[in-house]
Amino acid sequence: MADRIQDIALPLDAAAVMRLFPAPPRLLALGEPTHGEDLLLDVRNAVFRQLVERHGYRTITIESDCLKGLVVDDYVTRGTGTLDEVMAHGFSHGFGASAANRELVRWMRAHNEDRPAAERLRFAGFDGPLEITGAASPRQALTALHGYLAPRVDPALLPCTTETLDRLLGADDRWTEPGAMTDPARSVGRSAEAGELRTLAHDLVSLLDEQAPHLLATAPRDDWDRARLHGRTATGLLTYHYWTAEPAPARMTRMLGVRDRMMADNLLALADRGPTLVHAHNAHLQREKSSMRMWQGPMEWWSAGALVGARLGGEYAFVATALGTIRHQGVDTPPPDTVEGLLYGLEQDPCLVDAGRLADLLGDPRPEPRVSPWFGYAPLDPGHLDTVDGVVFVKDMPRP
Repeated sequence: MADRIQDIALPLDAAAVMRLFPAPPRLLALGEPTHGEDLLLDVRNAVFRQLVERHGYRTITIESDCLKGLVVDDYVTRGTGTLDEVMAHGFSHGFGASAANRELVRWMRAHNEDRPAAERLRFAGFDGPLEITGAASPRQALTALHGYLAPRVDPALLPCTTETLDRLLGADDRWTEPGAMTDPARSVGRSAEAGELRTLAHDLVSLLDEQAPHLLATAPRDDWDRARLHGRTATGLLTYHYWTAEPAPARMTRMLGVRDRMMADNLLALADRGPTLVHAHNAHLQREKSSMRMWQGPMEWWSAGALVGARLGGEYAFVATALGTIRHQGVDTPPPDTVEGLLYGLEQDPCLVDAGRLADLLGDPRPEPRVSPWFGYAPLDPGHLDTVDGVVFVKDMPRP
């Protein structure tokens, strides 16, 4: 079996990835099975550079706050701010501390120097402003959307004033209360003010769409795109907070589903702009349902990749990453009867394997999934190979 798998393994580069598809996908998703390993991000950076230089890709998006990502995009496209400021304020989930992310931003800024706007690389976050222990206040998204519309449309058409928004929003710590993650009674998401804000947010988004011909004719397209992002984020956050306040068992499933739907909406908007490399956890990018065991029991919801794949079909591609060891986290050499164990003996590192050909070689029944002793690493599910386009395998994670 090892020799047969060796025959279908290729050294990883963008050209090998592109050969998996009849045409370059609009969204090329490269997953990772764990966060916080810079070697995986170095692999991502190398693939993105090759996609830019040889295959016409101009945008990269990662699993980070979509509003914070605007700070990074301003820096790489226009040089706004400093690299230190961007790394401190342009990423969520601690991703700004990554040396590989810093190198990505530095390289993108250097690449864009002296290039016309149409040829510049773009950066985006596609996650909602949803940290692990809570969600953001909708203030930033709502006020930015209102601020875009107010000077550009007839004031009589606006459904509210900024003063009304401020009154209804109240203090931001009402929204960011970390205890609301486990106690719905501590969430503000179903208050009378939140209900009115949901109505106003939908009205503002509707007005943005209704006025599109005028708005696109009188302001740059980038401004319109950002207003749409703020609209998606405002309505998504208010929906998320609504379900945070739900006491019924479906609460967490809906919250997880809303997050991935927000991700999917942002990815579809980026696909409209042009070919994009997407980087996130495998679980968010897979075409299968995502699952997680939490204090309420097992949860299942449709991932962002499943939602986007349903809309884009073959223009969405997913290449999962699997790995051998993370010894500093107690993940040692994979058992030889797992997919990771079979890939661990390959000569190339990193390598790329066509997932369909790998599935054919494995036959039925498939090997049992590897079991990780560390919750932060999700092994490859052999049962998902039929819905994956390719598998990147990286042998060993160095100790940080």
